[in-house]
Amino acid sequence: MLVKVRFGEIQKYVKVAQTNEGYEDFNTFLQKVIQKLDLPLETELHLTDESGTDVDADVFEELLRAGNLTVRVTSERSTVLLQPDPSKTSVESSTSVSSFPSAFGDSFSSDSSDATVIFEKNGGRRTHSEWESAKETVRNALQAKPGGQVIFDEYEKTKKLKDSTRRKLVNLLVADMVEIHGRIPPVSVRRKYALGIISLFPSLRDPYSDNGYEHFYDPQSGSGYLAWRLKTVQRNSAAQSRRSSTNTVHQDSPKRRREFLTHDKQLLGDECHEAVSFLKHSTDVSTIKEKMRATFQYRQSLVQDQRSSLTVLDVFPRFLDIPGLIEQDFIQMFGEEVSGRFLARWPTFFKARILADCKNMTSNEHIENLLSMQQDSSGLGWDSDLSSVLLLVHLLPPTSKGHKKSVKMSSCQAVDHVVKYLQMGASVETFLAGVEPGQPFLLCVGENKSSIQRYYVIMDHKAIPCKAQTSLAAFDELFKAHFTFSINYHDSLHNFYTFIQTTVFNIDVGSAKESPRVKEIRARLLQDTCDT
Repeated sequence: MLVKVRFGEIQKYVKVAQTNEGYEDFNTFLQKVIQKLDLPLETELHLTDESGTDVDADVFEELLRAGNLTVRVTSERSTVLLQPDPSKTSVESSTSVSSFPSAFGDSFSSDSSDATVIFEKNGGRRTHSEWESAKETVRNALQAKPGGQVIFDEYEKTKKLKDSTRRKLVNLLVADMVEIHGRIPPVSVRRKYALGIISLFPSLRDPYSDNGYEHFYDPQSGSGYLAWRLKTVQRNSAAQSRRSSTNTVHQDSPKRRREFLTHDKQLLGDECHEAVSFLKHSTDVSTIKEKMRATFQYRQSLVQDQRSSLTVLDVFPRFLDIPGLIEQDFIQMFGEEVSGRFLARWPTFFKARILADCKNMTSNEHIENLLSMQQDSSGLGWDSDLSSVLLLVHLLPPTSKGHKKSVKMSSCQAVDHVVKYLQMGASVETFLAGVEPGQPFLLCVGENKSSIQRYYVIMDHKAIPCKAQTSLAAFDELFKAHFTFSINYHDSLHNFYTFIQTTVFNIDVGSAKESPRVKEIRARLLQDTCDT
């Protein structure tokens, strides 16, 4: 594809080669720009988006995929400026407040009106209504997000924010910004949120800067807390997009687009958005579940969209405090009969056959411990039901992907991607802070592994409480979370989860891509049934 390059009054086109694996190397493109403009070879170019925020190679490739890129080179900072949609983007001049209110609450008294104008440097001006609009935008965003009230409470008490609270403030606002305006929000949006912060929390204003909000967002340099957080979100999202694109998504996987069985009336348009807003504030559990059923199709459209799937728990935070919503969505996908198959079949049919088959395996300490829990559940290991599920991981161990960089994982290591244990009394938040990003897993909290008091499905560094009171029911919710949130199975557990999907739940039977090992184990376990 061709990328338009502007340098002052000069306009050039630089060709970006495309291969089967994507676009050419990022540094190769920079060298082409330097050569096209006859700049010194040692010139260092910096890429930014239209707001001036730095863009690394990962985000650059994603912007290329969007097409219609214009690259602007400024001689002052040797900076390359990307404008994702040049037809809609204009280079805005920096505006600075020359007469800034010393205290927003006092300065804008009841005598103020929408006609009030604040003059800024370079001829800019801002009305009172713009200040109020920015203030309300930030206020509404924080009130709609879990944890937002903590920020209000701390500021009300101390008239300032701790570093950790300020980070939470920035993270929540960037999440809201991305949710509404996409991963690369316009300059005007970033400036509005920065303005809203110091309007809502006047003590956070910097009296030595032109506008007072440059430490949150500086349109001149593209720096500030909001800009830096956006860059992190862009980088992580691009990495997630690359991982998703390199993983083969089969028509039988949890990410498959399916026809839903739900018979509940689905809300659309403004009614749907009103319901989503209502869900964030309601305390009536029955009404919450009703509205969640009515917004099911909208939620599925989010999880199927790679750009918005990462924010589904921000849009629907009730997953984090109302147990049972994962299963409710799963039932709307497949119906109650399919939803109940695992808990009906595992203890009465599959458990005994798996235990018998594992006794014939080449044993190791881990297998012995899991088998021993079938006779003595008072020990330090998992209870007999969860132990039987984990033994299936040993029957269907991880396989090498055949790549040179791929390191084969052991069954014991794979088990750690199914379930983890946390001692009762330990902080779940501290635990989550140390968790590496990845596919969902089950967190069991209790006095010991055989006596668990609480179960959580961990996803996107968030703990979703399980409705389940038993380990088997909790694992059932973990499996269903893959379909509810449209998430591929962990690579090391693909055979394990595919067996559960096809052989136990009977989902996508005949169309699922199964390894020979999955088919072999199924044939072996079902042989007794066939004989009878």
